[in-house]
Amino acid sequence: MNLNSSLGLVKGVGEKTLEKLEIVNLRTIGDILEFFPRKYEDFASLTSLSEIKPGKVLFKAYAEKVSMRRVRRGMTITEAILTDGKDKIKAIWFNQPYRVKQLQDEEEFFFSGKYEFNYNRYQITNPSLMKREELPKNQNFSGKDGEIVPIYLQKKGLKTETIRKILAELKPMMKILPETLPEIIVRKEKLISRAQAIEWVHFPGSAEEFNLALERLAFDEIFELILAAKLNKIENEQLHGYNIEPKIQDVRQFVEKLPFDLTQSQRLASWEIMQNMSQDFPMNRLLQGDVGSGKTTVAAIAALNAVKNGYQVAVFAPTEILAQQLAENFSKTLAWCGISIGFLSGKVKGKARKTLFENLKNGNLDILVGTSAIIQEKVEFSNLGLVIIDEQHRFGVAQRQKILEKSHQKMPHLLAMTATPIPRSLQLTLFGDLGISILKEKPEGRKPVQTEIISPASRAPMNARIRAEVLNGRQVFVIVPAIQEGKNEEIKSVEAEFKRLKRDFKEFRILQLHGKKKSEEKEQIMADFLAKKADILLSTTVIEVGINVPNASVIVIENADRFGLAQLHQLRGRVGRGGGGGGDAFCYLVMSSNAKPPQRLQEISKTNDGFILAEKDLELRGAGEIYGKSQSGEINLEFASIGDTKMISRAQSAVDFLFENQKDWQEYLREKPKSLEKYQRLTLLN
Repeated sequence: MNLNSSLGLVKGVGEKTLEKLEIVNLRTIGDILEFFPRKYEDFASLTSLSEIKPGKVLFKAYAEKVSMRRVRRGMTITEAILTDGKDKIKAIWFNQPYRVKQLQDEEEFFFSGKYEFNYNRYQITNPSLMKREELPKNQNFSGKDGEIVPIYLQKKGLKTETIRKILAELKPMMKILPETLPEIIVRKEKLISRAQAIEWVHFPGSAEEFNLALERLAFDEIFELILAAKLNKIENEQLHGYNIEPKIQDVRQFVEKLPFDLTQSQRLASWEIMQNMSQDFPMNRLLQGDVGSGKTTVAAIAALNAVKNGYQVAVFAPTEILAQQLAENFSKTLAWCGISIGFLSGKVKGKARKTLFENLKNGNLDILVGTSAIIQEKVEFSNLGLVIIDEQHRFGVAQRQKILEKSHQKMPHLLAMTATPIPRSLQLTLFGDLGISILKEKPEGRKPVQTEIISPASRAPMNARIRAEVLNGRQVFVIVPAIQEGKNEEIKSVEAEFKRLKRDFKEFRILQLHGKKKSEEKEQIMADFLAKKADILLSTTVIEVGINVPNASVIVIENADRFGLAQLHQLRGRVGRGGGGGGDAFCYLVMSSNAKPPQRLQEISKTNDGFILAEKDLELRGAGEIYGKSQSGEINLEFASIGDTKMISRAQSAVDFLFENQKDWQEYLREKPKSLEKYQRLTLLN
């Protein structure tokens, strides 16, 4: 057998087991050796109920009493009194009614979870359970050091014990796993071999061995991310771009005509971009700024500079309504310069579409703003020099490549924009030395959004505020996480919430918006709301990014504890955007229950600074989807934390060291792992 051999050749793997393995894409021996545990339980922390303290706990007990009750439509609460024969503790599970049957025979389990103060008492909430027979048979699990137990993802009938049995049969194969790092780096960093690391994460020995294994595998992930970013930078600098010189006088005149003063960050970002565009290789720059920080103005300056040098500009937005808003913004700020601006979407048809294409091809159109319609073959530019992509993480690699190919001679410059603040450590890891411009300040006069956490039983003050704002001519967003009633029925759906809103605000006009509506219908609903044809817009998270409704002053986020911190911040950014007579803006985070609000809600209620929240989000849950679904997938790190600045610095130094030793560098790239290609796609802007 070798690493490419079928798992069907492994002793004890029959046809039924093989089918279950294939469902989760485990087909070869190599696949299962790198099927890492989803978590670990350290039985050295096993405690008795008499010594239990707040925080993460692991203890052995059985249920003395268990019951289940329905608290409202579909929502269940299962409660149990757990005991070890001497002391007792209360456990509670939300929407897990099957726990009643599981616990009713007084069978002993290992319980793992968070012991904390909730509902006016200390209890363990939603703990996981493990039977003794589900754990490795050669360990005692009595709270002694070295009893670290891997727990594997269990789905489609595939159990942890099945994975353990197969891995035990394959333990000798682990020793022949190939090295993935250059030998020069393994020696320099004094790392254990990858083969040894994989054996120890599946079969942990001492805590010291386990930590060495985690260190090695975490280093691999960060090293490859940083190396991928460096390779992208090297490849980009080998391309030929347009030399677009800074047109200082034109930019100065543009800035003087603006009805507001640029922030210092906007001035710096604009200068960085113009300097970048004057180089011989194409700019590949990310402009990131919190909601309302003025990214569009900086983009307009970059576009002006390109046009005054004789080049055309393509501005790409993910939705038609956002593209329309960008086109209107560019027209207001740039039309006086004699710059011609066109708009293209699927709705532009017939003669208007034909004329637009002709003007673009013959160079009579300077800036084209649009949706994915820009990438169709019939769209031809005369001299495309700059591409601007708004909300860049919403576009895939293929889409970006198509628009960049619209320049038939050299590679155009690329300015990608995002309103998702990216933590500094994530910037370093994902983008290496890539150009990044940051807008830190908000324009003068912009008030912070007043944010308040609301329990579902205390809506009266919030409803009074909504009524007062609407009667004052303002508008309101109400956000729910689900479209219709499903398995998690306590999550408010659009249908259920619409009935409540019609009851509580029967005198107001209410529109509904969600992702299952057709594109044309969604665009029309947003256009109607922008035109003030409704007072309240009830929506799912389809309004999260980009939509600009200056007259909206209140956003209510139902089941706010079900949302991530970054998403909550993006949603909050839909209000407080100026216009509509100015005034204060309000965000209400409505809890699913009367439980203690999670830390992320407490954090967002303290600050409006997206960069502070991004760092906190990274601290609370790791990299995850902070950066969104980057092009072809997510940053699914198994072992590394992108919040680990020491590891990032160490890996960065190792990449630089390898690059300095060109012989080893070239040799490594000839045999580079497949994961490196994946990370290149993830960290590539163009």
